[in-house]
Amino acid sequence: MKAIDGKNRTFLFLQGPHGPFFRRLGRMLRATGATVWRVGFNMGDAAFWADGESYIPFAEDQGAWPARIRDLIATKSVTDLVLYGDTRFIHAEAVRAAKEAGVCVHIFEEGYLRPYWVSYERGGSNGNSRLMEMEVTDMQRVLADAELDIPEAPAHWGDMRHHIFYGALYHWFVMFLNRRYRGFKAHRDLPVAKEFQLYLKRLLLMPVQALERIIATGRVRRGGFPYHLALLQLAHDASFTAHSRFTSITEFLDTAIAGFAEGAPRHHHLVFKAHPLEDGRVNLRREIRRLAQHHGVAHRVHYLRGGKLARLLDHARSAVTVNSTAAQQVLWRGLPLRVFGDAVYAKPEFVSTQPLAEFFAQPTRPDNRAYRDYRHYLLETSQIAGGFYSARGRRQLLRQVVDMMLAPDDPYEALAKGTATPRQQLRLVK
Repeated sequence: MKAIDGKNRTFLFLQGPHGPFFRRLGRMLRATGATVWRVGFNMGDAAFWADGESYIPFAEDQGAWPARIRDLIATKSVTDLVLYGDTRFIHAEAVRAAKEAGVCVHIFEEGYLRPYWVSYERGGSNGNSRLMEMEVTDMQRVLADAELDIPEAPAHWGDMRHHIFYGALYHWFVMFLNRRYRGFKAHRDLPVAKEFQLYLKRLLLMPVQALERIIATGRVRRGGFPYHLALLQLAHDASFTAHSRFTSITEFLDTAIAGFAEGAPRHHHLVFKAHPLEDGRVNLRREIRRLAQHHGVAHRVHYLRGGKLARLLDHARSAVTVNSTAAQQVLWRGLPLRVFGDAVYAKPEFVSTQPLAEFFAQPTRPDNRAYRDYRHYLLETSQIAGGFYSARGRRQLLRQVVDMMLAPDDPYEALAKGTATPRQQLRLVK
């Protein structure tokens, strides 16, 4: 059997997660014999790549990008496109051009089973993932033939501080050193200077917010009342903006509180848990308080600024969300779940389709066996042990992902054909 290598392959990188992961990945791909290029759209991209000879700056207006990416694919003889997320304009256009040219598209994302894994897929992720079209019964059939054991999660890796630090540093480069890239347009609505301020504020206030979170969480856990969880997402997150019916986070808040007020027993409470990276661009506490008062349930609605989800799930009755990946933890514990957006886990076997008021009154429970099979399937295919932001998480990730990128089959096909690379034992890497 021929060993996999990168000869005669040219990888074109676009934007990646904040930090050095893409640089390290590109270096390892070169070691396999592949040619590697990187397109940068601002000084943050340039600073984290560092190899000037393989770096291609794009400083024009975004309107020139569709023609430019097609020209790059042709002139560089690109065989593989590598990017992080597939919904921002430059990535969506690049994916479209790559597919037209028969180029393999490698997409990284935060793990569907985060924080211990990251997602690696080909062609699309989240609402564009192949998982959206797959039936649980098909996954169970593949697993039955493979006879694999369920991988266990490691004790710990990844660090939210690394994530926030790299985000702040990236936006610092863009804010102060971006003169060369006058045509740059961020894929989010806020100006780069405001993004940097929010990252910096979040980093500086972490100790104070942690204390506030501990106190608020303690009140809920010691309250002695039954409660339901509402799992919030970042209002600017691609999963929320591209794969849900809501145009703002306030719409979801109002939907959740209205359904709770109409259907939940009068002694039940509703707890909103913020995303760990919530930066305050929307005043969630104020909006939740206003809407709870409007619906007459102000004394039964709570807001928690992030924190560990596991402890809250210990006593929760159910959970609602748009399409947060945190819902996977809800399903893992066998709790009823209601979602409002497109999600790879929104399968009829384990996600409720009840009207929201009825769900809060008497939610239907998931099929635990079906969900465990689904989770097992993800761990054997698109979920790779490691992380983007901490050094040990990157080391673990790079041990596995390069072989998967060079393999002829995508993770889902490889498992079905029996060509998947052996999975590592998930353990803490020093």
